[in-house]
Formats: sequence, structure tokens, C-alpha cells
Amino acid sequence: MEKIKLKSFNKILVTGAAGFIGFHLSKKLLEAGCQIIGVDNLNNYYSTDLKKARLDILEKYQGFCFNLLDISDYQALEEVFRQEKLDIVVNLAAQAGVRYSINHPREYINSNICGFFNILEVCRYYPVKHLVYASSSSVYGNQQKIPFSVDDKTDSPISLYAATKKADELMAYTYSHLYGIPATGLRFFTVYGPYGRPDMAYFKFADALMENRPIRVYNNGDMLRDFTYVDDVVEAVKRIISVSPSPDKNGVQHKVYNVGNNHPEKLMDFIVALEEALGKEAVKEYLPMQQGDVYQTYADVGEFERDFGFKPSIGIKEGLNKFAEWYLGWRAIAE
Repeated sequence: MEKIKLKSFNKILVTGAAGFIGFHLSKKLLEAGCQIIGVDNLNNYYSTDLKKARLDILEKYQGFCFNLLDISDYQALEEVFRQEKLDIVVNLAAQAGVRYSINHPREYINSNICGFFNILEVCRYYPVKHLVYASSSSVYGNQQKIPFSVDDKTDSPISLYAATKKADELMAYTYSHLYGIPATGLRFFTVYGPYGRPDMAYFKFADALMENRPIRVYNNGDMLRDFTYVDDVVEAVKRIISVSPSPDKNGVQHKVYNVGNNHPEKLMDFIVALEEALGKEAVKEYLPMQQGDVYQTYADVGEFERDFGFKPSIGIKEGLNKFAEWYLGWRAIAE
């Protein structure tokens, strides 16, 4: 591994900068003195008001420059690379959501396949010190072996979203092999926190609670999730981007890590913690498992802890209290 000092970087590109993780990461890196070139298409998959609110915060930093573009537009993306002479690329732009991919498959191909291919192509022609990109715990599918290790087979995805993320890992490895691009993929495990995505279950639960609507609890609540608080995720990514991967046995500088809490929680325990944080009890509507969903996620983070000396540690009570404090303020402003 080659260690690089973050403050020595001239410019870091963060795609999906107005997204949940992209916003928090950009803010953290700006506070560390980095220059951030942000890219986002501000699509309407969920509230653009929330995306613009994140962006308003980032634009207060002198080191932040924003580009409104879609990574599936190669010419626009290439123009940014040509002008900026980037050191690091963190690709977080993607069409997210497992269930949305059932009825909107083309959007996943455009963003997660074509868009990521464009990222690889521009990194090929405008070399960078490190490409870090978002994968997902969804690549593990419904496997029974726990915890999920990066060495496990991931060739049985049960959603198109998961298939696109696995394809990204394969394409990144190929480009690392062919063109010497140092690249690291990050399999995120159920990230939550302030400024989070409204399409995610905990955010929907909060909305239903505050609006006195029943919350929909799938698989009758019998699910396990490795909920990971966003600050832990950002700290992990910050450590990763400053270290390019060592060559593997074939001389390829490509690596994949799990980024998770390493502590799966029962869905019902998570709901109780959210109820306590918001000070309201939910009416539950129990439903069967949704198509494309998985029973459990559980990250083995031993390799990441060994390589970077860090392990996520923020539990659901602390994390949901922080989310609730932000959420109630956000609702007050929105109303």
C-alpha cells in the first residue's frame, strides 16, 4: 500500500456529492483542507429539496466547486477531468435502491453501468492516484454464511441493483489490470444518519410515525441488518482514499472492502430504538418479504480493521438519536 497525505492533494472529485454519503464525505474532506470538485445530476429519485440543502452547506466552503452533470454524459465528465487535473476520484454517483430496480431497470444500467464505465474511461485517459467507488452489501445476495466476507462468492445477485454493483467491481478490476488504475471498491452496509435518503426504511418509518400512519414491516419483522452510521462510513472512506491498494498476486492494484458495523441488529430492535428517539410508538403493519430483498446482512470487517486500524463503533441508539435530532429540525423547516 502506498500512503498519501490527504492535505497534499490538489483536487478530489466526488461524484454524487449532493447525495447522502457524498455530502457527508465532501464536508469532512473540506474540513480537512482538501479541494473538492463535486458532481451530481440532482435527479428526482427523491426530494431535490434535500439534495439542494446538502449542496447549500457544501457551497459555503471555499474549497468546493460544483458541476451539475450526469456521469452517463461522457463528454461533460471528460471536460471536468480535462480542466481540473484531479488527484483522486471517489465515485458515489449511482441509481440506488433495490426495490426501485424491479420497475425501473434502465435507470440502473444508465447510471451504474454506463456511468461507471465513463468514470473508468476518463481515469484511463486522465490518470489519478486512486479511484474509490461504491459497491454494496447487496452483492452477497441471500447467502446463508455469516458474516459476509469479501472472499465469499458473489455470483448470485437477487436484484438488478446488486448485479450492477457486482459488474462495477468486475469492470474496475479489468481496468486496473489493463491500464494500471489503482482502484478500491467499498461494499456499504445499510448506511443511515442525518440528511439520509428518504427512500430508506428508517426514514420512511420516521415519516409514518410523525404522520400517525402505520409503518410497513416486511417479512413480519424477521430480518437482520448491519446498520452503519454515516460518520463511521465517512471515517472509513477517508482512511481508504489516502492509501492506494498494493498489487495482488497478478500485479493488479485493485481491492474490495466491506464497510459495515459488524453487528447486525434485528429489525424490530431498530424500530424500537427509532420510536424511543422520536418519542412516539408506531402502529405496525406486518407484510411478507419484498421481491429483491435479503433476509440478513452482516459485514466481516476484519481485513479493513487490519489494514486501516479502524472499526465502526456507533450503535443504533446513539446513531438514531442523532438522526432524530436532525430529522425533527428538518421537518420543522419543511413544514
